[in-house]
Amino acid sequence: MRLLIIWGLAAGSICTASAQTLPQQQWPYDYQIEKNITVSHSAVVSAHPLASIVGRLILQDGGNAVDAAIATQLALAVVYPGAGNLGGGGFMVARLANGQQVALDYREAAPAKARRDMYLDSAGNPITTLSLDGHLAAGIPGTVAGLFASMKYAKLPFSRLIDPAILLAEKGFVITASEASNLNAYKADFQRLNTAPTAFVKDQPWKAGDTLIQKDLAHTLRLIRKKGAAGFYQGETAANIVAEMQRGKGIMTLADLKNYKVRERKALSFNYKGYTILTMPLPSSGGICLQQMMGMMENYPVSEWGFHSPKAVQLMVEVERRAYADRAQFLGDPDFVKVPVARLTSKKYLTDRMADFVPGKAGSSEITKAGTFPESEETTHLSIIDDKGNAVAVTTTLNGHYGSRTVVGKAGFLLNNEMDDFSVKPGVPNMYGLVGTEANAIAPGKRMLSSMTPTIVLQGKQPLYSLGTPGGATIITSVFQMLMNTLEFGLSPADAINKPKFHHQWLPDEIAVEKDFPETVITALQQMGYKVIKRGPIGRSEIIKRTPGTFVLDAAGDKRGDDSASGY
Repeated sequence: MRLLIIWGLAAGSICTASAQTLPQQQWPYDYQIEKNITVSHSAVVSAHPLASIVGRLILQDGGNAVDAAIATQLALAVVYPGAGNLGGGGFMVARLANGQQVALDYREAAPAKARRDMYLDSAGNPITTLSLDGHLAAGIPGTVAGLFASMKYAKLPFSRLIDPAILLAEKGFVITASEASNLNAYKADFQRLNTAPTAFVKDQPWKAGDTLIQKDLAHTLRLIRKKGAAGFYQGETAANIVAEMQRGKGIMTLADLKNYKVRERKALSFNYKGYTILTMPLPSSGGICLQQMMGMMENYPVSEWGFHSPKAVQLMVEVERRAYADRAQFLGDPDFVKVPVARLTSKKYLTDRMADFVPGKAGSSEITKAGTFPESEETTHLSIIDDKGNAVAVTTTLNGHYGSRTVVGKAGFLLNNEMDDFSVKPGVPNMYGLVGTEANAIAPGKRMLSSMTPTIVLQGKQPLYSLGTPGGATIITSVFQMLMNTLEFGLSPADAINKPKFHHQWLPDEIAVEKDFPETVITALQQMGYKVIKRGPIGRSEIIKRTPGTFVLDAAGDKRGDDSASGY
């Protein structure tokens, strides 16, 4: 696919003019979506080609992988409004060239006025639309705070990292057929859930080649450029958020915004057959579930069984079942609940979890509960590896597609609907069918449990892979399958993310497969006693592989969207 983009970026360099005096000249920048690339220095892969190009240009301009990650996220907030964001949150996992491991938690948090039963009616039944649609569904955004927390690991000034996003918002960019289709599909929601006109709605249907200009968003980005995080969490932008809340009966306040803090966590690190897996700890459930699943797999010769063999798929399904059962029972924000992480990930516990596994026979989620011992799908991921040996994996989200579908008036960005990731009521599924307990109940200031699983694989002391995916409840199983596809089955980066996926999350007790999943495997699973359902695409994964001993990088963007790699 080739697109002609009119914007203020010169080919091969980034215009660093003041955002207050954007360059008047424009010129065509002809590019194409690059699904798979091999380069010898640095690579970026993200959900949109323009964002990947911005990251690559930052690297060529002297930035490191963290600089590129910041600039790519800011660009995604403009060119990928379905999930790229200022009004959401996310996680960054990094392994720096000096050996330092980084895990930044800028997940959204519940406002101070949030209450345990805020989405229940008088009879105690969930009103699911309240946690999904509009103002009351939004948690306190963490993305902007996360970008500034990342700056301690960056090299370039923030102004240089945000300028491309300002230019893209101010001058506009040509949208793809996929984005046009999404904007048209959500037009009624944008009209219903907003109190002011938005850039996402126009009289005629959107089509590929239309230009999306976001003047209000450009203004907000300039305020951030000028005032730093205070340009978002205080002053004019904060006042716009609160005014929007008041118009739409939301509960977020100026104090909520001012008091938001990024949490620096200890990265979750574990060994799998000689590889070091570096991923996100709580409040991401992904890291713990991934460690559980890999630990339960470790004693089986799956590489001998082969990719998509019925034996391997069945084992992986049963491993997924057990991890998701534990997720529902035990996991929540570690600042609010005590989670028995060491026991959940111990070798003895994981061995015991597989004691009732019967090869060739379907398990049952009625029988397989959470373990015992004494005592969306709209997210976006980016991966970067640079020529200094820095590796970054970032997953951010608005939760649902376009989040709450509510744009902050005069500020131009969408708010998340992340409050739905709490257990609105114990045992009641959220929008992704995930259930939870009191461990993930709503409380003021608490961070909702997440499935985002940005992951880096080390071989020895060097990064081997940076990978991750969006996909709500399917994130963890998709990352798990990427790791098995590469480390066990020897698939190329492109095949590891693009081959048909499957998913099991304990409840509902069924295997979901993509429509092109092999029919022979489906039949074999059904003969074992499994219920198999076909569904649409699972996730939009990104991956970069470094050839050991070199800086040759193979980067791949998912075939399921406009995902694109860029590098040099």
